[in-house]
Parts: sequence; C-alpha cells; structure tokens
Amino acid sequence: MVYHTAEHSRFSHSLGVYEVVRQMIEKVSGLKESLSEEEQIALLCAGLLHDVGHGPFSHAFESVTSVHHETFTDRIIRESSEINRILKQASSDLPDIVSDIIAHRHERTLLTQIISSQLDADRMDYLLRDSYFTGVSYGEFDLQRILRTMKLEGDRIVMKESGIHAVEDYIMARYQMYWQVYLHPASRSFEGILLSIFSRMRDLMTTNPEILDCVAFFKPFLNNTEISLEDHFKLDEPRLHMVSLCLQTVMIQF
Repeated sequence: MVYHTAEHSRFSHSLGVYEVVRQMIEKVSGLKESLSEEEQIALLCAGLLHDVGHGPFSHAFESVTSVHHETFTDRIIRESSEINRILKQASSDLPDIVSDIIAHRHERTLLTQIISSQLDADRMDYLLRDSYFTGVSYGEFDLQRILRTMKLEGDRIVMKESGIHAVEDYIMARYQMYWQVYLHPASRSFEGILLSIFSRMRDLMTTNPEILDCVAFFKPFLNNTEISLEDHFKLDEPRLHMVSLCLQTVMIQF
C-alpha cells in the first residue's frame, strides 16, 4: 500500500529471529557458557516460534475479535499440534519450556530477556528487516557491534560502555521506524478500514447472521465463542479471499 517492496512475511521474520538468537548465544560474552544445551535449544525454538499464533491482519484483527496471538502461540506449542509433537520428539518438556520463555513465565529471566525485552532478538530483526524491505534507512543500526558489546552480568545481559553509541542508534532507529513506517498515515488509514469491516461483521452476527453463511468458518471469531486450533488454522489466504468475496456479494455498507 505504501511501501510496495515490503512483501516479507512473519515466516521470514521468524527465521531471522532464530538467527539473531543463534548469534547472541555464540557472540555475547559469557552467554553460551551459562546456558545448558537444553536451554540453548529452547531459546532457538522460542525465537523460531514466538509469532506462530499470529492471525491475519495482525493487531487490527485482534482488536475486534476474541483472538489474541499470545494465547494462540501458547496453545499451538502446548496443545495437540504438529509443532507440539515435533518438540516432544526432542524432549517431553520442551513445549512447556519454549512456551514459558515466550510468555515470560520461565523462572530464568535471562531467557525471556533474549526473546522479548527492550533490546531483544525480535526487535533487532524486524527493525533491520522492515528497513531493508521498505527501502528506508530509518531502521538501520549496527547489529554486530551491539552483539560484540553485550555481556553477561549475573543472570542478565548488559551493555559494555563501548557499546552505548550502538544502542543509541538502535533506540533512534526504533523511534524513527514507528513514526515514519509503522504509523504512516496511509497504513493507519487502511488499518482503520479493516477495523470498520470487522466491526460491521460483528454487528451482522447480531442483527443478520445468516448473511455471513458464505463464510461460516469466520463466525467463531466474531461472536466470542471458544476458538479451536483447527478454526485458527483455517484462516489462510484463500479463505480470507472468500471473506472479501462474501462482503462484495452482500454489499455491506459502512
């Protein structure tokens, strides 16, 4: 809509977070030695799976439905799913450990700090990735310098004094990306349109639910009923295209 080359996905971002976590384990002074092999594996899995519960249209979708990506991330990892089965093949405890790291429940805060904090693998990847694919320079900072000047102190990661300027660049990159890219007026306008669409569909669920029979699979997300993992997995691009066609057919007015 605004940045036409920004066609990257959460999948590529998740691979990127995995790689940043891997580099942190290898390059942050004292970190690898402080982690057991199980903790290293769990951290890498947490980086790869931290966004697995995200639905379509991300936060706009969450604001008018009962879907919250954190909840579904937790459920996908813990409940009966292919991801859960694969993790259990490595260790029966691995799904719980991975979900605890992502949800900030793990007793060792160092692990959650690496995945989600003010200076974490998630933010460092999406700033650089979004900056690259949008073609703007706002999100650029020296990732390798930051990793080289991180160190373990006690059971938390801190910065050496020599890395302060690199962190300042990171903070400014984050600030500029939010104001220039993520909160761009055109992007916010399209998000507002999506909110109106979802809100109108919720109204129709109360006043005229049969009009949405053509997208019956979408109804659980609009009436606050309990949503199964199967329902959640159905929300792929072809089905969302069906929602668009249905809205055109019934001529919903805003």
